[in-house]
Amino acid sequence: MLALLTNDDGIYAPGLSAMRAALEAQGDLEVFVIAPDRERSACGHAITMHKPLMVEQVPLPDGKSPGYLVAGTPADCVKLGVEALLSTAPDLVISGINRGQNLGTDVFYSGTVSAAIEGAILGIPSIAISLAGWEDPDYSLAASFGSHLARRVLERGLPPSTLLNVNVPARERSEITGVCVTRLGVLRYVNVFDKRVDPRGRIYYWMAGQVDEGSEEGTDDWAIKQNMVSVTPVQLDLTAHKTMKYLEGWDLSTHEEREDRGV
Repeated sequence: MLALLTNDDGIYAPGLSAMRAALEAQGDLEVFVIAPDRERSACGHAITMHKPLMVEQVPLPDGKSPGYLVAGTPADCVKLGVEALLSTAPDLVISGINRGQNLGTDVFYSGTVSAAIEGAILGIPSIAISLAGWEDPDYSLAASFGSHLARRVLERGLPPSTLLNVNVPARERSEITGVCVTRLGVLRYVNVFDKRVDPRGRIYYWMAGQVDEGSEEGTDDWAIKQNMVSVTPVQLDLTAHKTMKYLEGWDLSTHEEREDRGV
């Protein structure tokens, strides 16, 4: 079996190395690494269309088989790996382990999650995995759980056009209270744009922000606060089906169409 492994923290990120080691420890799983040449956090689902995608085969820190370094986005990496570099489609796409959480509406911004979304678009079972912590990250628990979940997905599969978004608390194993299948929360960021002036007198802005707290039970951010691993199934269909019924009650015809009907 073959897994394509990528991330948005860059090919030399320790989270990717930890995930690779855990997957390869299974023994029967070949891991193909293709990842960005540098950090691409919060790039969303951007793909490179107007310039060449430079690719370089590079040795990885563990001294095993090389990986592919791409001057592009995480979504680029998955598309390129599946459609150009691999002779056969992988059985699984894994993106991570990301340094920092990807909860709730973060999935719209996250390069980590977008790589898994690209895998799902290409019809491949996909997992995005993140460690919900920044300071002195220990990826061992996230890598162990990610490897365990990968095995379950390989055995059982996922519904079409679906991926799993996983967040693991940055806690000791003894502090983890369980695993919870969750829904996406709605995280609202209170953004602060710090207005600054550069040495040449030009004004620029630096964005920062904090999460507006308020988690509902059953959401991914709630689970993390309970020291639980969060596993959220995410689907590609963003259609608001209930709103379709609502819009059917509107008269959306143009003035000209109404005149043609004598209305």
